Amino acid sequence: MCAAYLGGRSIAALAREHGVSRGAIRTAVADLMPEHTTAGHEDAQPVTLDMLGKIANSLRTAELDDAERAAIDHGVAVRRGQGYTLRVSTTPAVHRALLARCQPLDGAPDAPAIPAQRQARREYENRVNALAAETP
Repeated sequence: MCAAYLGGRSIAALAREHGVSRGAIRTAVADLMPEHTTAGHEDAQPVTLDMLGKIANSLRTAELDDAERAAIDHGVAVRRGQGYTLRVSTTPAVHRALLARCQPLDGAPDAPAIPAQRQARREYENRVNALAAETP
């Protein structure tokens, strides 16, 4: 297992192969190879999260850096009811940066928030925060 991990196999692939959770693989790697930390390796792995269309529309008009813009531009739109969801596959760091760019949707004293946009941002925030809970 450690040789496969050092060879570039992802933690998720090893977990599927051995029929255990990703947390179990991380723990095993940390115990067997304490000099290798999995936190930095996992942060470089792309993660797919769904972003509501209200958030995506807001981000399309925002000033984004190259990685953020590429993530939004390469997202796959999935129709749902009256709106859509943008399925974005990028690193957790870029998801956190996109979430930070969504902060104005929560409103400000001079610009009240629209409840649907605030709810959409909080839903995306919950998904991004769930990523942080998965990594050790």
